[in-house]
Amino acid sequence: MTTQGGSKIAVVAAVLGNLAIAIIKFIAATISGSSAMVSEGIHSLVDTGNGLLLLLGLKKATQPADETHPFGYGKSLYFYTNIVAISIFGIGGGMSVYEGITHIEHVAPNVEMGDPTAAYIVLGLAMLIEGASFTIAVRQFLAAKGKVSSRKFIRSSKDPSLYTVVLEDFAAMLGLVFAFLGIFLGHLLNNPYLDGIASIAIGLLLMSVAGFLVSRTMGLLLGEGMSREEVADIRQRVERDPAVEHAGDILTMYMGPHDLLINMGVCFVAGTTAEQMHEAIRRIEADLRSAYPSTNRVYIEAESLPAPGEESRVCATGRAGKEVEKS
Repeated sequence: MTTQGGSKIAVVAAVLGNLAIAIIKFIAATISGSSAMVSEGIHSLVDTGNGLLLLLGLKKATQPADETHPFGYGKSLYFYTNIVAISIFGIGGGMSVYEGITHIEHVAPNVEMGDPTAAYIVLGLAMLIEGASFTIAVRQFLAAKGKVSSRKFIRSSKDPSLYTVVLEDFAAMLGLVFAFLGIFLGHLLNNPYLDGIASIAIGLLLMSVAGFLVSRTMGLLLGEGMSREEVADIRQRVERDPAVEHAGDILTMYMGPHDLLINMGVCFVAGTTAEQMHEAIRRIEADLRSAYPSTNRVYIEAESLPAPGEESRVCATGRAGKEVEKS
């Protein structure tokens, strides 16, 4: 699981890098008149704003719970990541596609193409700066995912800030390649339309990244829980306690990147006393917190204890029954 510190390092590096790149890209676009460079400038400017939004989300997510938000503000990061995805799609992708189409529509016959030297210099500098930012993000990403495959990690991670930066930086690197090819081939073939086509390609690339981020943040905002394998592991941990006959429904939800809620019903063995039940609950909670450090709240529900002399089981459904302990 990603750590917030690792996420913040990657985001800060991306913000500083994108701000520097945006400035020099717009300068080069002004000198060369390249549509692709304008799109790249927009791309870097949008990425700078997105990084600031992610930092805001990371900060908001650490706010303690209060009366109006008893489960805390952990989902703030998911909200701001969703705004980032919309920004990438609408501002970055949409404006790049628009810029490319406009450039193609206004290409004059026998137009003389501007000197691309400044654009090449800027692209080289941007590649170096973007590469440094991408390297930092990838290092944090690899440290966080461990031995898990990148695809599985991204789809299972509850902290979208780190892989959002990695995807943005990857798209930025690929966008620079598109811009270079558009400018280089445009001058080589004396075809100004290729510059506009490169701008459109950059826009479509950004829209693809945004579409993936929206699909991930939507699930997190709606209340994504643990995987089937993890829920099965929790059930095994609960049911191997000597006081437990079987576990009922197990309901989980991530209230934030590192804030897991677990609610379950438990059926205790016949003859379990109130004291033994509470001891079992404490053992279960300690085991779950040790196995899943993100667990901040565990709610275990059970029915009322049997009357003296009765041999009925002490059970719970997970959705109804007497709540015997909260933590």
